Amino acid sequence: MKQPCVYITANRRNGTLYTGVTSNLAERAHQHREGLIAGFTKRYGCKLLVWYETLETMPDAIFREKQIKAGSRKDKLALIEAMNPDWLDLYDTLA
Repeated sequence: MKQPCVYITANRRNGTLYTGVTSNLAERAHQHREGLIAGFTKRYGCKLLVWYETLETMPDAIFREKQIKAGSRKDKLALIEAMNPDWLDLYDTLA
């Protein structure tokens, strides 16, 4: 499914968070789960897809990603808790 979106991965509940943007969430989430992307997410084990938001265009998604990254950790936790209060891995819900 090709759809611009911004997402947050975590290594555990209330753990290390990573915010990213992609046009193919299922593929990107799989890459994070399998440790196929070198860098921050692999180093810190951010494999759980805990939040995402779809947007109309990639520029919109990039703008939203920058907004989220500029926000506080508290703001990111609030986004996650509102959508996914149990911090479930949302990867299996992607079609």
